[in-house]
Amino acid sequence: MDKMPQWADIVLIPLISLILAAVLSALVILAIGENPVAAFKLMVEGALMRSAGWGYTLYYATNFMFTGLAVAVAFHARMFNIGGEGQAMLGGLGVALVALYIPWPHWSLAILGATAGAALFGAAWAYIPALLQAKRGSHIVITTIMFNFIAAGLLNYVLVNVLRPKGSMDPASANFPDATKLPTFRDMFSTADNIMFRGAPANVTFFLAIAACVLVWYLIWRTRLGYEIRAFGFSESAARYAGISPVRITVIAMLISGALAGLMSVNTTMGESERLVMNSTEGAGFIGIAVALMGRSHPFGVFLAAILFGFLYQGGAELALWTNIPRELIVVIQALVILFTGALDNMVRMPLEKLFLALRRRNV
Repeated sequence: MDKMPQWADIVLIPLISLILAAVLSALVILAIGENPVAAFKLMVEGALMRSAGWGYTLYYATNFMFTGLAVAVAFHARMFNIGGEGQAMLGGLGVALVALYIPWPHWSLAILGATAGAALFGAAWAYIPALLQAKRGSHIVITTIMFNFIAAGLLNYVLVNVLRPKGSMDPASANFPDATKLPTFRDMFSTADNIMFRGAPANVTFFLAIAACVLVWYLIWRTRLGYEIRAFGFSESAARYAGISPVRITVIAMLISGALAGLMSVNTTMGESERLVMNSTEGAGFIGIAVALMGRSHPFGVFLAAILFGFLYQGGAELALWTNIPRELIVVIQALVILFTGALDNMVRMPLEKLFLALRRRNV
């Protein structure tokens, strides 16, 4: 029998952890002489009360959905994919090659090609760490971290020596053709009398991220492959006894994870920059770990956690712009949220388990 209801595990524990992180963040803001209530109101106004703020919040959330799903799929197979950064970088290369060298007649076809290119390159970059884990027992955490650095070096070389236009000093590719430019939320939702999402980078890729959430849910809980991934994650020995190949599941789970991380680059490379640049991932691969932890590796939880971290990113930018709170402190606040929702999960879980167990015994 479960120690507590599923709703408590999915909703109550992250909510309490978030409240604890907010309280500690408020104390930190107080310690530097700022008003935490005013700071929170500014974050809400900047990230949620204007369409432009929502545009940035959803842009960041789109990135975090893809990387959160990537980590979540690996989690279900009991693997810790820390290589989302590198996989997204190489996914960006796949997007750039598809956009620059294939003459697309319309963005609706270009986004399909970019999705395929990003997923293929992201999965390819996850393949070697997966194979090393499955065949040689190399720890997936070490290999994926190393591949992040290799990906950064490789992308820098390609941008400087292959894709950089002649005469340009900027380590970036040429601008993508007009036919590949994705509709932004401003294009989609504005009218002649009402301009919405002014200047915000949110674009149609947000709906691609929602589709990815639905597909991952279907894969993990409604397919035989998903059952095998979860069975392998619960117990490798039991899965082996049931005829499930550990090598096959390890490789497939990491390929799916890498493909999802690579898809983030459709948003950053084709949707926002409209060219391939260095550092477009901006740490989203690592934030995906916190998103997956907070979302309990469930696609709906990942969706909600991604929105939350999108709010923190955009709200933090507003604080840094309009208050004396330094940008470094914004990172501390974000780190506190990650700390309480991830590393200190058991600090909230264990007392709640005892509480629900006591209530169950009293009702019996």
